[in-house]
Amino acid sequence: MTPLPSRPIGATGLRLTELGFGAATLGNLGRAMTDEDATATVDRAWERGIRYFDTAPHYGLGLSERRLGAALKSRPRAEFVVSTKVGRRLEPNPSPTPLDDDGFLVPGDVHRVWDFSRDGVRRSIDASLERLGLDHVDIVYAHDPDQHAPESGRQALEALAGLRAEGVVRAIGVGTNAPHKVPGLFTPGLADVVMVAGRYTLLEQGGLQSALEPARAGGIAVVVAGVFNSGLLSRPWPPDDARYEYGPAPADMLARARRLAEVCERHGTTLPAAAVELPLLHPAVAAVALGARDAAQLDANLDRHDNGVPAELWSELMESGLLDPGAVVLR
Repeated sequence: MTPLPSRPIGATGLRLTELGFGAATLGNLGRAMTDEDATATVDRAWERGIRYFDTAPHYGLGLSERRLGAALKSRPRAEFVVSTKVGRRLEPNPSPTPLDDDGFLVPGDVHRVWDFSRDGVRRSIDASLERLGLDHVDIVYAHDPDQHAPESGRQALEALAGLRAEGVVRAIGVGTNAPHKVPGLFTPGLADVVMVAGRYTLLEQGGLQSALEPARAGGIAVVVAGVFNSGLLSRPWPPDDARYEYGPAPADMLARARRLAEVCERHGTTLPAAAVELPLLHPAVAAVALGARDAAQLDANLDRHDNGVPAELWSELMESGLLDPGAVVLR
């Protein structure tokens, strides 16, 4: 299968396919899968042209990295891009639990330790490389520094810059679902790329001014994740029990999502299709990372991308006040 169209990460030499595979599901996020199903899902992503794969130690306490590495082991290394993250080191759990306490259905025999220090970053990457079975990682993000301490993001980026100079990492950046809390990190000289999760979607575009526009001005690439807002935008018509931010969708968000769905239907498309396509209209965006629990779910997302959405949809959404006018930018 020919790879999907790709976009550059600044001057790093890296290019990301427009759609990437978000591998949190490989860590048994909310639901368990077998090793065989994990491999089959990654294989299907490859068959459909995806060459960018994102993971993290956080996802299943290392299980996602192990499964992703195993699934990519037979693939030519120069043909794919892998990103992982630092900030949560994995250490033996002094009080092991039957299950992880952070949403992943895995044993709690290890636990996460916040650590954005130079030593912690290096130790985390060394462990990730072992789990992935790789000798280098293409992209490493400081993972949710906004949840730890004000200086965490800059501290991690300074440590990652040293590893980039050594060739262990090719590009560095920040991954966050609260870009407004780390405004100083989207500047040239610090990051090559930023991952924004859940804050630049069809439902809400707060990340436009807090991340995408600053990144665009500084020549920093953006990867957008969480485009379905934890499930609220994942079906053509959001049901009463739809989820948002990993909990029940508030009434106002549910109502807004249904208004968006009505406009999509009038233009012969669907809510999830528009959710996949919107971020790719912004010139700072290099890729959209999409999770999938199986090959069928992955195929559905790729089919939405292949079919596209009518340009007239964006005009009506902007005219009706449902979409920030700055969100649709011709590349």
